Amino acid sequence: MKTILYLECYSGISGDMTVGALLDLGADQKALDEAIDSIRPFVPGFDVAVSRVQKSGIDACDFAVILDREHENHDHDMEYLHGHEKGHDHGSEETGEGHHHEGAHHHHHTHAGLSEITDVLNKARLTDGARALAMKIFGILAEAESKAHNKLVDEVHFHEVGAVDSIVDIMSVAVCMDSLKEKYNITDVAISELYEGHGSVRCQHGILPIPVPATANIMMAYSLPVHFMEVQGEFVTPTGAAIAAAFRTTERLPDRFKVIAGGVGAGKRNYEKASLLRAMIVEDLEAQKEVIYKLESNIDDCPGEVFGYVMDRLFEAGARDVYYTPIYMKKNRPAYQLNVICREADLSRLEQIIFRETTTIGIRRVEMERTVLAREQRMDNTCLGKVGVKVCGDRVYPEYEALAAVCREQGIPYLEAYNKVFAEINRTQRKEI
Repeated sequence: MKTILYLECYSGISGDMTVGALLDLGADQKALDEAIDSIRPFVPGFDVAVSRVQKSGIDACDFAVILDREHENHDHDMEYLHGHEKGHDHGSEETGEGHHHEGAHHHHHTHAGLSEITDVLNKARLTDGARALAMKIFGILAEAESKAHNKLVDEVHFHEVGAVDSIVDIMSVAVCMDSLKEKYNITDVAISELYEGHGSVRCQHGILPIPVPATANIMMAYSLPVHFMEVQGEFVTPTGAAIAAAFRTTERLPDRFKVIAGGVGAGKRNYEKASLLRAMIVEDLEAQKEVIYKLESNIDDCPGEVFGYVMDRLFEAGARDVYYTPIYMKKNRPAYQLNVICREADLSRLEQIIFRETTTIGIRRVEMERTVLAREQRMDNTCLGKVGVKVCGDRVYPEYEALAAVCREQGIPYLEAYNKVFAEINRTQRKEI
C-alpha cells in the first residue's frame, strides 16, 4: 500500500510552518532536540520553543526559533516588513531576502556560504537521510540566489538562508521528514498549489515585489504550481518554496485514499488570511496503478561519451529509468533513441537537462499508466552479513550497491554472492509467508 505525505499550501509555506506541521503529524521531537543541541557550538545565539497556538480559531503547532538580541530580526514586524519604517534608521543596512528579514539595527548579521552551511550540517547529529535532505534544500536555495544575483553558486554568500533561524528551520524540517518517512513508510510527497499573496516586502536589497526573486526562481526551475491570491503579503518564502521543490514527487492525490494522520503548523505573520500549513498522511487505496511519463528523443549527431554523462545526470535529477535504443534515421543514418521514464513532477527538470546536455532539438512526451507490485526496502541478515534487499510482492532481491559493497569488502565474485544471498533470503521469505 502506498503511503503519501500531503502538504496543503493554501495559506503558503515557510520553514517554521513546515516544522510545526510535521511535528504535529508525529515527527520524533527527541531526535529533533538532539540535532538542535548538536549545532549549538557552531551556530550562535538561538533557542527553540514548540507550543500550541490558535490561528483563526484553529489549533496548531508553533515552532519558533528564538534569537538573542544580537541576531534578532523583524520578520514579524508587519508594518516594517512591508515598507513602513516606524522610526528605524533609514541609513542602516536593510533586511535579508525571503522569510527572515533582519532589521535596521547595527547588530551582527550572519552571512554564510554553502560550504560553511555544509560544515555545520556535517558536524550535526543527523541521520544520513536527514543530512542529504537538508543539503538538497540548501542546494535549491543556492541555485535560486545564484540566478537572482548573477553569481556562481560557490560565490553566493547567503543572508536569508545563512541566518541562524534559517539554518535551524531547514535542518529541523529535514530531521522531522526523515523520522516521518521511517514511521509511516512514506513513498511519495504530494504538494498542493502554492498560494502566494501580492504586494511588496522589505528585503536585504530594498523593497521587492512578491514573490521575491529567489522564490520566483524556484517556482520556475521546479515547475511548482502557483495560485496568486487577492491578499496582500508574502505567503511563500524562499525556504518554503525550496522545501516544496525538494519534497515533491507528485502534485496530485490519488482518486481514492484514507487519511491516517493530520497536523497543522502555524506561521508567525498576521495577515488577513491565517498562515497555516496542513499536513496529512494518506494511504492510497489504488496504489497498484500509477501514471508515469516517457520522454523520447532521436539523436544522431552527439558523441557517444555524452550519452553516459547524460544518463548519470538524469538519474541524479529523479529519472526512474534511462535507456538508449539503436535506431536508423533518414538516409539510413545510425542513431540512438533516448528514453527516460519519470514522474510528472520531474518532467520539466529532465527536459532541461536533455536540451542542455545533448544536441537534440525536440523531445516527445508520452503519458502512460503502469501497474506495479508493492515495493519495500529493508536490511536482512544473510550468510554474508547485513545486506540491503528489495521486496516486490513475494519476491526478494539483493540491492546491487549493497551486495557489490560486500563483494568488494570480502573479495567474493558478484555472481557467487548474488546466488547465495538470493537463495537464502527467498527461503526465509517463503517461510514467513
